[in-house]
Amino acid sequence: MEIVWAGSSSFSSGDTPYGFYDTDAQFGTGSHSVDKFADWSAKRLGYPIVAVELQKEQFYACYEEAITEYSAQVNQFNIRDNMLALQGQETGSGDTKTDLTHRKLTPTLGRVIQLADQYGSEAGVGGTVDFKTGSIEISSGSQVYDLDVLYADVKEGGDDIEIRKIHYEGTPAITRYFDPYAGTGDGSYNMLDSFGWGNYSPGVSFMMMPIYADLLKVQAIEFNDQIRKSAYSFELRNNKLRIFPNPTSTYTLHFDYIVKKDRNNALQGTSDGVITDFSNAPFNNMAFANINEVGKQWIKKYGLALCKELLGTIRSKYASLPIPGAETTLDGDTLRTEAQTEKETLVTQLREMLDQMSRKALLEADKDEAEFLNEKLNKVPIPIFIG
Repeated sequence: MEIVWAGSSSFSSGDTPYGFYDTDAQFGTGSHSVDKFADWSAKRLGYPIVAVELQKEQFYACYEEAITEYSAQVNQFNIRDNMLALQGQETGSGDTKTDLTHRKLTPTLGRVIQLADQYGSEAGVGGTVDFKTGSIEISSGSQVYDLDVLYADVKEGGDDIEIRKIHYEGTPAITRYFDPYAGTGDGSYNMLDSFGWGNYSPGVSFMMMPIYADLLKVQAIEFNDQIRKSAYSFELRNNKLRIFPNPTSTYTLHFDYIVKKDRNNALQGTSDGVITDFSNAPFNNMAFANINEVGKQWIKKYGLALCKELLGTIRSKYASLPIPGAETTLDGDTLRTEAQTEKETLVTQLREMLDQMSRKALLEADKDEAEFLNEKLNKVPIPIFIG
């Protein structure tokens, strides 16, 4: 068996370790075929001036790895740039399994709204936490009530409750709009007399009042209750309720509450068959034929670095070889160091380029372009037309 590169090779399906691209026509026979890569890499490593201790299988393996590395780097960027919109999307299964590789992904507000739902729960205007209703009996002469004790039957498995709203308030002011004790009455009749229209014939029986006049009357009733009466109010601290004024009768008091474990439940909704994190976002290896020339150039360079690293590993097995009358030193360590540096440089360059193509970076560039264009247009002389 040959232990050094013997020249051009002929690829056939099954020659690569994983066979990811064996059926891709461009991989096997195209202008960027694996055989052309093997010949090019061998010559870049010094063949035929020096022997290259690699066989076609090693070149094929390095080329396949370079393609999958490029695919992984691009897919990682796409997952990171779109994760907020991807979470919760179905992954599919079997023959219908979703493949997001080379797919245009449209940002949505779904995940943002889901995050905002929690604020709705706290504000009592929506969200994912159920509000439940309870009631207690108020006794005459008793102002303080421990709701945790009185309503212990809602503690499912020992879980505490949190009171969200107490339905304890006075009669709505609008229902007492004509309350003479609040100093309001029917102001329209008084104003009719003030304007001297009360004795007109045919009689004027009403006036159309502006809406702010109604609001002022409602506010006057509420202020009257707060200042001249013992207004309905309460204090709620650590689910201990103190009501004012001191009850003089027995009645039922209703309230809304939540079970605290419902708020703390992070596993809301289904997580089966949906994208949950970076690990199960359905991005697969790219089809080699779909990668453009820019990507294939990066793949060639990265594949060459892998070949150099592998060659350095092989040559490092024997640091020196005896020859008649002397000894020769192999460059295995040097090749490995150079290959590692080249790989890191290529990955860094690719990541920087991808970052410049991120949604955020493109929006910032578009904003800067618009500002620069506007500044440039402001310097264009504006002609003066005299009509």
